[in-house]
Amino acid sequence: MSTRPFRNPAFVAAIAGSLMLTFAPTLFAQEAAKDEHAAAAELAKKLANPLASLISVPIQNNFDWGAGPTGDGFQYKAVIEPVIPIKLSEDWNLISRTIFPFIYQEKVVNMSSQGGLSDTLQSLFFSPQKPGPGGLVWGAGPALQFPTATDDLLGTEKWSAGPTAVVLKQTGGWTAGVLAYHVWSYAGESGRQDVNSTFLQPFLSYTTKKHTTFSLNTESTYDWANSQWTVPLNLAVAQLVRIGKQPVQFQLGVRYYAEKPD
Repeated sequence: MSTRPFRNPAFVAAIAGSLMLTFAPTLFAQEAAKDEHAAAAELAKKLANPLASLISVPIQNNFDWGAGPTGDGFQYKAVIEPVIPIKLSEDWNLISRTIFPFIYQEKVVNMSSQGGLSDTLQSLFFSPQKPGPGGLVWGAGPALQFPTATDDLLGTEKWSAGPTAVVLKQTGGWTAGVLAYHVWSYAGESGRQDVNSTFLQPFLSYTTKKHTTFSLNTESTYDWANSQWTVPLNLAVAQLVRIGKQPVQFQLGVRYYAEKPD
């Protein structure tokens, strides 16, 4: 959710790592009689599905270089993203997805440094319990962005809202889909620029029988107020392991900015 420019004209390198904690006692109770290896493979596949009936708490650490007016700025972003499914009926789930971004940056804005919480994004997906025609899984609902930034240079100082949706299909070890939302500001600091932003995240991943997941996605944002795309391409590999009885997924990846603000 960073809105700051990355101005290195050639290549902006980044490293992103994440840790995902999962909580699935019902899943393991139901599959206790099955082969443990098969159960773990199924869990790894569920982790690739943002609408799976599975509580997870991804903790993502992002390191970006090449930012700011001189091209030597640095930004670290820790993103905590609890995902909680709520069963509404025999046919429908409500998936709550909250993004809490904590940022520390140097020489990104005004050659100074800032640190703290950025704006919080809350997404709610109403999703059918069972896949639809052709095996499509989908969910849609509202997206709400709150001005929780502890520094005015880390957020928009605007209250924003709009629609969000995700659609995907899983076949064998493959998962392909797209997540999108659009938010407009409706209240907030009058001296700040209005928010009118589209987020688009196509994603493709493959999970092996060894519970390793290779993924490719782009977390693209279009700023309608400034007619500007930001298009980071993310390539990552994740491994599901058990620490005691708790399943944990570790992920490491790299990012390249194909398009960024001038």
